[in-house]
Amino acid sequence: MVDMRGVNTWQDELASLVENSGIQYTGEPIGIMAAPPPILASTRMMESETETESLKEQVTGFLKSWGEMLVDLGKGCKDIVTQSNLVSEDSFIVQKLGKPMAKASGRLKYLNEFLPEDRDPAIAWPVIFFVLLLALAAISGNSTNNSLVPSVKKMRVHPPSATRILLPDGRHMAYLEQGVPADRARFSVIAPHSFLSSRLAGIPGVKTSLLEEFGVRLVSYDLPGFGESDPHTRRNLNSSAMDMLYLADSVGILGKFWVLGYSSGSMHSWAALRYIPDRIAGAAMFAPMINPYEPSMTKEEMRRTWDQWSSRRKLLYFLARKFPKFLPYFFHQSFLSGNHGRIDKWMSQSLGKKDEILIEGPMFEEFWHRDVEESVRLGIAKPFIEEAVLQVSNWGFSLADLHVQRKCLRNGILLWLRSMYSQEECEWAGFLGPIHIWQGMDDQAVPSSMTDYITRVLPRAILHKLPNEGHFSYYFFCEECHRQIFSTLFGDALGPLNKMAEIDETSLEAVAEEASSITGSARK
Repeated sequence: MVDMRGVNTWQDELASLVENSGIQYTGEPIGIMAAPPPILASTRMMESETETESLKEQVTGFLKSWGEMLVDLGKGCKDIVTQSNLVSEDSFIVQKLGKPMAKASGRLKYLNEFLPEDRDPAIAWPVIFFVLLLALAAISGNSTNNSLVPSVKKMRVHPPSATRILLPDGRHMAYLEQGVPADRARFSVIAPHSFLSSRLAGIPGVKTSLLEEFGVRLVSYDLPGFGESDPHTRRNLNSSAMDMLYLADSVGILGKFWVLGYSSGSMHSWAALRYIPDRIAGAAMFAPMINPYEPSMTKEEMRRTWDQWSSRRKLLYFLARKFPKFLPYFFHQSFLSGNHGRIDKWMSQSLGKKDEILIEGPMFEEFWHRDVEESVRLGIAKPFIEEAVLQVSNWGFSLADLHVQRKCLRNGILLWLRSMYSQEECEWAGFLGPIHIWQGMDDQAVPSSMTDYITRVLPRAILHKLPNEGHFSYYFFCEECHRQIFSTLFGDALGPLNKMAEIDETSLEAVAEEASSITGSARK
């Protein structure tokens, strides 16, 4: 083999590569491992990098990359807007929005102190706003998929169970009796229900034993189109009072009876006091509603009333007064949807502390679901629209008309002067019976400003203020409260009438009178 001088062998090349490491090749054979294939080597490098890079570092790198991309996007948008002259001094946008934007940016300028010094606020804040929108979208997506969200409860249709009477105009009215029978009742009470309720409400949770203890007969009924009562083609508060009168006669109430009004159902009780006062013994009102557009309310009473309500509730009142044809949309989204929901959501109103505790209980939920199912039995929106429109329309009378006052039957100055000396020309007008009003001071559905107005125009009304009580807490499922109510209205609990004892006592008195008459004639 020829020795090539001046040409480095492969051993010399290898020695020159490692000469700085201090290793010298002596010519002895060394074991050299074959180099791994390129694919295997790159795979091992990736595995080692993956093992050394933690999850936190990966997330941090991902967020940094997104941040840089968003910053670049913001700069690009800024360049486009600048080049298009949209923000020049002569542009329409700057002329219309320049001053308001400058004023708003001046007030919010202190927020720039929270940004890093090297960040331009004009770029950073749009990026932050965009990231916030993404975060909110992710949170809302996770909340909708949460397995802990309770399933929606469907409404049931129950078989008919009400007793009904036939009214003079051919309609049928459904009613429910509680307490003592007609022939043993000391006091008869008729209770029209409120909006989104039925005859099943009456006095929610009242015990039969308490009704019997005071000798009370409680009659509740379905308003036209609610529950099992037939709709009324053209109903108003006058027809509502007449329906109540026909009901009283049909169920055997011969004398006077009490009316009980709760919330919006109180407007039917007010109508009874106005149109059939001779049959009403007295009235018990609980959180009574009035027309929120009542023109005789003062500005302060009006302001205190409307300030308590949510924007959605105000909108519903406005639609009922001006555009009632839009109400079916909102009703079909809530209680006419076929699904149950929370009462405060359907009322579009927040509740007080005691009310919140009450509606969370299983007893209230069971009652509420059953009452709503009966209320929407027909599944149509018309009765609810009529009730909502009645609430905010002209009632045909004012509560001031119920105030007791003397009114002369004839006009003229001479007749008026004559009436001062003769009682035959004048008579007492208004409702002469007692009116009791119970108002929870923590009631946000029916504000206390409404009862302030009522007591102002009806100074004879007796107001019972209830501290810390809400819209439901005193009237629903409170036995002690119901006892206090009956004691206030009816006095001592004397129980039901004992007809047999009265008959026996009457017969004994008749026998004694007959015997005394016979004895007297014999002496003569």
